[in-house]
Amino acid sequence: MLKVGLLGAGRIGRVHAQAISAHPRSRLCAVSDAVPEAAADLADAHGAKVRNSDEIIADSDIDAILIATPTDTHSDLIEAATSSGKAVLCEKPVDLDLERAIACQVNVAIHGLPVMIGFNRRFDPSFSAIKTAANAGEIGKTELLSITSFDPAPPPVSYIKVSGGLFRDMMIHDFDIANYLMGDVPTVISAVGSSIIDAEIGHAGDVDTAVVTMTYADGRIAVIKNSRRAAYGYDQRVEMLGSEGLLQAQNMLENTMVKSTADGVIAAKPTYFFLERYMPAYQAEWAAFVEAALSGAKVPVTLEDGVAALAMAEAATRSVQSGGPVRMDEILKPVAK
Repeated sequence: MLKVGLLGAGRIGRVHAQAISAHPRSRLCAVSDAVPEAAADLADAHGAKVRNSDEIIADSDIDAILIATPTDTHSDLIEAATSSGKAVLCEKPVDLDLERAIACQVNVAIHGLPVMIGFNRRFDPSFSAIKTAANAGEIGKTELLSITSFDPAPPPVSYIKVSGGLFRDMMIHDFDIANYLMGDVPTVISAVGSSIIDAEIGHAGDVDTAVVTMTYADGRIAVIKNSRRAAYGYDQRVEMLGSEGLLQAQNMLENTMVKSTADGVIAAKPTYFFLERYMPAYQAEWAAFVEAALSGAKVPVTLEDGVAALAMAEAATRSVQSGGPVRMDEILKPVAK
């Protein structure tokens, strides 16, 4: 039985608490949050205790730490938890600062403990089916990947100001899925972005609509499209074109009824947001972490994967600022020094 301490009792913390409690080989033992009432409510719902983060990390009876706190705390908490002998699952991104994330990777490596980054979309059944089919050669050689990720509505500007920007906060999921499906990190990234949905997002220094094109060493191309607003719901689609065919993952709909009449064909809208769309992926992600933590196997999404996606977000940000393409080695080499 994996005994777990949860740091963070906000929306995503509640999602993880549900996954922890539902798994037969894990138990939620303690919860912390900057808002005591939030921690108390979540702890009561799952039969856990309320404690502060330092106490949870230091407790020798706790086997693993799940970090669902604000991003600017992630690296420090990962380091503290691994120093205390804990396995860690941390929500994305590793940090808002690439140099700090790389330092975290170096500092954590000496402990040899499992550290998994919460890119839950790798565990979505539709996306993993594309990965399996592509690896099996079912569409020949992969040539072009297209990822569409539109939110139903933008978050509050107060959130935008501390999020690190669309590329680090939202598109970082898509960067990781591209790496997962293509099996590699691109060599060149080109990005364009605008603030056309909410002028206040632009005033906060961010974009709400963006397209990124990524080129790989072997000539393959991937394109990511992000928007903070899709009036019809949460739009999450993937297309992979190969030399011998096409793989597609379509949206999950509110229901599967289709009405066909002389006036046309009507189907349901996509599910409204990530909780409905990705809850099975969160549960599969947690199951994979439990298996790795209890068996000693390598986690399926590593700290290195988290740093790679953050480096891609940094490249996209610089590309928007400069108006030109950015090489990934330009991003990583200066940091490595």
